[in-house]
Amino acid sequence: MPRETKYHGEIEHLQVMDKDGKIDEEEKPAISEGELKEMYWYMILTRKFDEKALKLQRQGKLGTYASSKGQEAAQVGPALAMDEKDWLFPSFREQGAYFVRGKSMIEFIQYWRGDERGTANEDRPENFVISVPVGSQIPHAVGAAWAAKKQGDNVASLVFFGDGATSEGDFHEGMNFAGTFNIPTVFLCQNNQYAISMPRKDQTGSDTLAQKALAYGFEGIQVDGNDVLATYKATKDALEKAREENKPTMIEAVTYRREDHTTADDASRYRDKEEVERWKEKDPIKRLKAYMMEKKIVEKSWFKEKAKEAEEKVEEAVDKADKVEDQDIEDIFQHHYKEMPEEHKKQLEELKSGKRGGK
Repeated sequence: MPRETKYHGEIEHLQVMDKDGKIDEEEKPAISEGELKEMYWYMILTRKFDEKALKLQRQGKLGTYASSKGQEAAQVGPALAMDEKDWLFPSFREQGAYFVRGKSMIEFIQYWRGDERGTANEDRPENFVISVPVGSQIPHAVGAAWAAKKQGDNVASLVFFGDGATSEGDFHEGMNFAGTFNIPTVFLCQNNQYAISMPRKDQTGSDTLAQKALAYGFEGIQVDGNDVLATYKATKDALEKAREENKPTMIEAVTYRREDHTTADDASRYRDKEEVERWKEKDPIKRLKAYMMEKKIVEKSWFKEKAKEAEEKVEEAVDKADKVEDQDIEDIFQHHYKEMPEEHKKQLEELKSGKRGGK
């Protein structure tokens, strides 16, 4: 079935491309062949980076890492739908969105190695820093969009979070504020079926997560999160509505976390291999490749070339990151405020002098 529309109350379910890469051309968003190639490139780059990062972690060369394998379409599609001046608020699994927005792999490696310079973002302040506490970035995204609205800036904010965040107070507070004051924020929930070990069915009584938007007075839409055309289309429409009408939207991208929650997790304790195998058949990269092959957009060799190019770029980034000089003690205190607060200055001086806790 090329495009599937279901209704759960007032919630639309959008799928443009099925698991075999079949689509209804009339429903396809306005997108060029070049943009399709770009989508594929960022998804394969994200996948190759992910695979390398997992190996680095197992070798003790990276800290605890959160894989995004299988969720590439839920990140790359929305990020490509953004304007350059829009604000991005990620959680801790948005490698694909970050790469689209220009964050270097070297910075990403630095971040997961505990190097404060990996969160600097000084050249792209509209790309907010990684947020590990579940849901805490949601009020920040709403606040930034509210400030932009008050200043008359025609921008929107896009905030990513997982299904687990919908059980947090920050989610409801951000949604309520956005709905009450008409804030140009797009809330994008990557429903990857598990909040660590908590399955989606045990977390909420709602038929969908998207319908939670209705309680706060704005639109919610559920999309096939492994369909990059659907995630792109839904996000582009929502961002345009945010900028033009100051209307928020919640998008639930239904996807699947193929790997463990993080490298500190063992998903085999709470889900079976058969379930993982079923979701492999819905792989977002495989289905876009199938569509591009059917439409003869590229030759088969192009995919091998891009995979090799992505691997080379990842290896190059790792090599450069390995050669970066160790961070200075001052880096711990940089990149947080435009001007360092007095309390931070005091703590920095204590560290430099070897004092701890006033001793």
